Amino acid sequence: MTQDFDFSNFESFDSDITTEHQEYEPEHRLAGGSALAVVDGDQAVSDYLAGLFEGTVERASSLGEMETKLGLTSWVVVLGPSCSEPSDLAIIEQWGRTHPNVATVLVTSELSTQLLHKALRAGVKDVLSAPIDQELLVETVGRIAESLPGGSEASLAPGGATPETAPLADGERGRVISVFSTKGGSGKSVTATNLGVILAKQSSKPVVILDGHMQFGDVAVMLKLQPQHTAIDAIAQLDDLDPSMIESFMTVHEPSGLYVLPAPLEPTFADQISGEQISRLIEAIRGFAGHVIVDLPAIFNEVVLSVLEGADEIVLVAGLDIPNIKNVKIGLSTLQLLSVPKERIHLVLNRSNSKVKLDVSEVERTLGVPAAAHVPSDVVVPISVNKGSPVVLSAPKSGPARAFELLAARFETGEAAEASSQSGRRKFFG
Repeated sequence: MTQDFDFSNFESFDSDITTEHQEYEPEHRLAGGSALAVVDGDQAVSDYLAGLFEGTVERASSLGEMETKLGLTSWVVVLGPSCSEPSDLAIIEQWGRTHPNVATVLVTSELSTQLLHKALRAGVKDVLSAPIDQELLVETVGRIAESLPGGSEASLAPGGATPETAPLADGERGRVISVFSTKGGSGKSVTATNLGVILAKQSSKPVVILDGHMQFGDVAVMLKLQPQHTAIDAIAQLDDLDPSMIESFMTVHEPSGLYVLPAPLEPTFADQISGEQISRLIEAIRGFAGHVIVDLPAIFNEVVLSVLEGADEIVLVAGLDIPNIKNVKIGLSTLQLLSVPKERIHLVLNRSNSKVKLDVSEVERTLGVPAAAHVPSDVVVPISVNKGSPVVLSAPKSGPARAFELLAARFETGEAAEASSQSGRRKFFG
């Protein structure tokens, strides 16, 4: 059962219930062979954090004491709130140069943007705030352990996904796939999440899904995730983003290995995000991931147009009803004004077998674009959404799952599309 704990309650902690300090047993290792340690100056905090893990955990009251234990062994060190001082972060930064086999996770009673920035720049792999979610902390430590020297590179995550994928070569840029619809309720986010899961399971490089619906994004819910960071955290650090920092902001969907950067939790943050910022964020993620899927809201605004204009591929999702088809027609005209070639547009007809007396071939002729995928109506889709498990995982033999696999096959191989010339494009904003 997941435990939550607020560090502010430590003042009322009864010393009788603290766990007894145990000597470190060298044979105890995390998956991949790394050792685990907890460092904090408060014995109660140290005992509590160590107690969240099975087996024996090494403990130290300071980073200086911990440093005497470091050697050739790979370590994941969980840092308590007392280790967030500038002097401590300076030591962590030095460890990055002298002890590349050591990785750190900071847990803090109160997380500020300033502390997050400083910790990540010092080389801390992830920062979690109280109340501490036991399951999340254990998963984070395990994921980081597998990336250390001697980690189990061949081990598989649940569902058969490889937890660590090969980074991009210097100068290599990932392929951007925007998923868009001109009408809400068309199945856009369902398409984006299923596409992301398929590509993540089959790609040797990281695959990222960015929830571009900055007001009411659903990607995290559809994947049953509880993210610690969102897109607003990454945007706040745009000037300093590098692949390591980008990865630290992501939440990993364990069944597939898909990296997720969710939308902000507060809708008001959307007003603070510009099209230029989103474009810069996507460009930074392209240096980390082989594929970047952007789930966009069903509206034309500065942010959406900026993303569509810079995308390598556009998945346009449409339902089979007259208002939907009418809006898609308008959307295609807008993309034409942006000089987006038709070969970069992939039409997805959702609920294509619905008895609505609309002929699919006639719809394709009307829109002037052949459908890349026909997703049949099936009860397994809403069931998968409510379960937080994409249909390609929960019902892999279903018609919708096969349709999404057919769509994903278009993007599994080949180089990213050549960036088209910016000259002659109509600019809608500034």
